[in-house]
Amino acid sequence: MRILVLNADYARFQSWLYRRQPGLENAPYAEQMAARNASLFGVADFYSRNFIAQGHQAAEIHVNNPWLQSAWAREHGMAPLEPVAAAERRVLPAWIERAVAPFKPMLRPLARRVGLSPKLDPGEERILLAQIEEFRPDLILNQDVFHTDTGFMRRIKGSGGPILIGQVGIDPPRGEDWKVYDLMISQLPAIVKSFRALGVRSEVCHLAFEPSILDGLPAVPTDIDISFVGTVSTDHQQRIALLEAIAKRFDLKLWGNLPRTLPASSSLHGCFQGEIWGAEMYQVMRRSRITINSHIDMVGQEAGNMRLFEATGAGAFLLTDFKENLHTLFEPEREVATWRSVDDCLASIDRYLGDDAARAAIARAGQDRTFAQHTFANRASEILTFIGRA
Repeated sequence: MRILVLNADYARFQSWLYRRQPGLENAPYAEQMAARNASLFGVADFYSRNFIAQGHQAAEIHVNNPWLQSAWAREHGMAPLEPVAAAERRVLPAWIERAVAPFKPMLRPLARRVGLSPKLDPGEERILLAQIEEFRPDLILNQDVFHTDTGFMRRIKGSGGPILIGQVGIDPPRGEDWKVYDLMISQLPAIVKSFRALGVRSEVCHLAFEPSILDGLPAVPTDIDISFVGTVSTDHQQRIALLEAIAKRFDLKLWGNLPRTLPASSSLHGCFQGEIWGAEMYQVMRRSRITINSHIDMVGQEAGNMRLFEATGAGAFLLTDFKENLHTLFEPEREVATWRSVDDCLASIDRYLGDDAARAAIARAGQDRTFAQHTFANRASEILTFIGRA
């Protein structure tokens, strides 16, 4: 089977990647793709390499990378794009950002129409269509259903086109024709349930870790007491409250972004270490005595974010928020430590900072569980099984 994986990268990551490798934007497509995958950011080529390992032909396309897509276009006799470091984001007042947060799924179709939501422009679509035509996939796994909307996917599907699988981890936009997909997958059971209510076949498929990541990471000292790596935004109010409480009592180091809505009085300003991506993120987790996890507010009582697998796979001790389905992924207090409230989290930090043996045992057990059940090889097999059932 010929499998094509579509994905998109954060503009901030793209800017970081090309700043640290001057001239990369003028390199051949294969060289740029190799550099992007070597960063180990996101899922890199983890799906395609594991589909290949299982006997299939596979490749990935980063649909919103203007330098990468322009290189492909030049090498195939097409007009390149006009790459820019990052599109200038239209900034809303902070109070509006807070007010609209609960209504984002309903507002996304309108945002797309007025240019406030990610969407490929005609030039980007032209190149992507040519890439798909050249690769001739039997199956497309679309991991960014925002840049490539259902209208675009219907053009690909046509009559007798490839099997289409969409993967989404947040509430999808309303008003889209999701029936164009043969299967929608998500790590969140609630989202799976919502697709099924629309008459769309949907299955739970969790995120994962790629063990080969560790082959290229040198040993590091354990010199960070408590770390958090990730996004802090208006969608993460519980996370902000937790991290602020930790920062007031412990030496918290925070890598990621700080939102404009964060008050100047917030204790997080003194913890901020900047943004890190890929390999550097894994190294921070490995350097940490404790690395913290707190899911985005909208998931409710469902666990499944990427940090669960990144931290445990890297061999870090993870202190994560308790969720009702967590036991289906990890055994609480044996493979990951958990917290149920801010005070509970603070008490757990106190306890585990003083118990090296307990931290090491939980970190080892968590990594063993991830290597056994939560690798991209496991997920590639699951996806192929879903297709087999159809």
